[in-house]
Order: sequence, then C-alpha cells, then structure tokens
Amino acid sequence: MNTMLYLKKTLFCALAMTLLSSSVLSAAEKQKANCLNVPPEGFRAIFNGKDLSGWIGMNFHQIKGGPAAFRKMDPDAQKKILDKNWKDVLEHWSVDKGELVNDGHGVYLTTAEDHGDFELLLDYKTVAKADSGIYLRGVPQVQIWDTTEAGGKWKIKANLGSGGLYNNKGEGKLPLVHADKPFGEWNHLQIIMKGENVTVYLNDKLVVDNEKMDNYFEKDKPIYKTGPIQLQTHGGEIRFRNVFLKKI
Repeated sequence: MNTMLYLKKTLFCALAMTLLSSSVLSAAEKQKANCLNVPPEGFRAIFNGKDLSGWIGMNFHQIKGGPAAFRKMDPDAQKKILDKNWKDVLEHWSVDKGELVNDGHGVYLTTAEDHGDFELLLDYKTVAKADSGIYLRGVPQVQIWDTTEAGGKWKIKANLGSGGLYNNKGEGKLPLVHADKPFGEWNHLQIIMKGENVTVYLNDKLVVDNEKMDNYFEKDKPIYKTGPIQLQTHGGEIRFRNVFLKKI
C-alpha cells in the first residue's frame, strides 16, 4: 500500500470526525466516523477494535526449540500451554476505546492464524523506557523502543531509532534513519514481508530496505515460510490500533 494514500485516508477520517463531533453519536458511530480499525481497500482488520477475537497468547522464547518445537508437540501439550497463556493475556491485555492495550507485562499477543507473505499496517503509541516489537512469522523482531538517552539503551543503539530487525546479525539490524515520534503521539508502521526479506517504513520513512531476516531460533536455517504475527511487549504500556493485513 502507498503510505501517502494511507496518511491521506487518516487525515480524511480525522476531518470527518471533526465535522461530526457536534452531533449526538453512539460510541460505535463515532468509531466508524473516525475510521478507527476500519481497513483500507485490499486489507483486513486482524484486530476488530472490540475484543481479542482471533488472538492467542504465546512466547516462543519459553519453549526450547521455539516455534518448530511447539509445532511438533502433541495437541494436548499445545493446549495446556495455550490455556495457561490465555489466562496471562486476560491479565495484561485489554481493549480500551478501540485501542489494544498492554500494561508492559505478560506473554505476547499472537495471531491464531499463521501468515506467509504479507503487508502489515499498524499504529502504536508507547511510553518512556518501554520496549516492544513486532514478531514476523513468530520470529523477533521489528524493534520498538524508547530512543531517548533517558531510556538507558543508547549503548545498544537505541538512539538510532525503532523499526530495525534487531535480532539480525548484519544488514537490517539498525534502522536507516531515526523516524520515531515523541511520546504521546501515534507512530505508523508499514511492514512488507516477501520470502525471507523484509521492508519497513516508520512514519512514512524507509528504515529497512528489503533485507533478509535471520531465524533467531534456528540460526542455521532460513526463516519459516509461515508463522504468526506477534505483538511483543515488556517494560511499559503500549497501545496498538488500526492493525491491518494484506496477503501478498
């Protein structure tokens, strides 16, 4: 999707909401008028703005062997893990006025459906000293973090900005430009994944240019052909909205 068209759509929706703000509208009508969680043409919303339908809880780091090992487990063992994780999700994830909210703790919110090649759009807003990321096919990650000196992570290149493939050994690990907005403002991510390669735009700026993504869990193998999208979080509140996906 052309990011500029997405931004124009966002501005149009904001204007529509302004014009309608004086009317007596229900919460659902206001959400629709604001185009919140309403996908652009060709995309579908994988977060419906109302509840956690379509999502599970998962942290592959807690499973020796990662995603591949989980897939080899028998159904009863998988169910035991998923049931425990779902209780954790309900403790730390919630929906607030059409926004997906995590309190900085807990397992990662994970799509129940696996994905291959795709284009992913989402908005996020976080707080000082928070750390997060977007896992692609269950593998870490498009990095999101506090890029200020006060965040305490300049030694590991946080000053260069979010959006890089942080667990890559080489190219793509660090973003091409610093594109983060100040705390309190929404950031927009556009992630395109084709085969092993990933392109990332943050706030309409190219930060990763078609770089091969490393397999964090099985370093001697290519990244998995399919897998879930995961919203990773730890260290501080983060909010997501307008989470849209298009298969390629």
